[in-house]
Amino acid sequence: MTKTSIGVDFGTSNTVVSVATGDGEVKTLRFPHGDAAPTVYPSALCFWQQRRGLPAQAEGGSWAFERVLEHHGAMRFLQSFKTLAASRSFQSTAIFGQRFQFEDVLAAFLRTLARHAGSQIDLAGARVTIGRPVRFAGAAPDEALAMQRYRDGFARLGVADATYVYEPVGAAFSFARGLERDATVLVADFGGGTSDFSLMRFARGERGVTAEPLGHSGVGVAGDSFDYRIVEKVVSPRLGKGGSYRSTFGKTLPIPSHYYAKLARWHELALMKGGADMRELRELARDALDPEPLEAFIEIVEHDLGLSLYRAVAAAKMALSSAERVEFRFADMDIEIGATIARADFEGWIAEDLAAIAAAVDQVLREAGVGAAGVDKVFLTGGTSFVPAVQRLFVERFGAGKLSSADQFESISRGLALIGRSEEPGRWAVAG
Repeated sequence: MTKTSIGVDFGTSNTVVSVATGDGEVKTLRFPHGDAAPTVYPSALCFWQQRRGLPAQAEGGSWAFERVLEHHGAMRFLQSFKTLAASRSFQSTAIFGQRFQFEDVLAAFLRTLARHAGSQIDLAGARVTIGRPVRFAGAAPDEALAMQRYRDGFARLGVADATYVYEPVGAAFSFARGLERDATVLVADFGGGTSDFSLMRFARGERGVTAEPLGHSGVGVAGDSFDYRIVEKVVSPRLGKGGSYRSTFGKTLPIPSHYYAKLARWHELALMKGGADMRELRELARDALDPEPLEAFIEIVEHDLGLSLYRAVAAAKMALSSAERVEFRFADMDIEIGATIARADFEGWIAEDLAAIAAAVDQVLREAGVGAAGVDKVFLTGGTSFVPAVQRLFVERFGAGKLSSADQFESISRGLALIGRSEEPGRWAVAG
């Protein structure tokens, strides 16, 4: 095997790329930015025009955040766009007069990543293994559509024959390198848009570690869903949710709630700018009994303040992993929202999401015909795995002694790179 093996973990929130060398070592790429050199490349894009009439330019990762935070004129900021991959309702979006389909957005993002990676990678000349969720995000995800969009997007960078592997299988391969004996391992991968589970049987022999997949399951509930609950309960009421407006016929009616579902989903919030939703919100603000909250909502969209809001929500969620109560605060331009959030309340808000995650765990065990006692190790990866209520879910089923975790960002891409260097990488490929 002479080709370099590259593993790409294209995530809802972050993308990570690892390279496996001929001697079996795995290196995760770094993206120097300012004083830091992180191994994660945020899955975000910022488009802008140098002047009217010219094609839009794009920047990704931390550089996209930097562009938005500096507020350099008119722009479009996209984040969590992976969530749209399996959506048939999303056909395209207009960016400075140009129509972008999902694969156009993905290709633009990958080009920025390849540019900042520089000589560290050559996607077109390598064996590339790409992670994909067990179940794509969305109410009715179209898996075949998502995979076609993935293939088309990566093909524009010269990646024509990539191998696609379930993301938790990549994490399992990374984890298995540290096993000292045969083991049945449940890998729980918590991303931004999906939570995926794989049950694997690893055995050590003369040829190293061999692996047998026993079952997979997934659910479109993860970190972004938990963020949604904070926005729904804390932010949306301060931006007009639950308010009223006076109709053309003089009736007092509630402000429609569907705008607030988009507020809490970052990929949909970015698409509101310049669309019919914004025209309707302005009309509602004119007729609202209390227009100020709606005007603040409009300002968040118009001035691309979603990133600041997203960071405030994510910070509160992270703080609740170690504190019983946190102070949520969002302040940007002339908008200020503050509230105290108790962990007990937060756990009540996410109870439905936790139940969906528990059902997916039970499903993979049931389909594999393995009980909780038959699982030797449980490997948790992803930031949401640190939420205390999620930890309790696995402790209650398997016991604290079986749980382990590693780097919350790198394990999937490292495992994917290892799969690419294995004797039968195609064995782990997902059809579709």
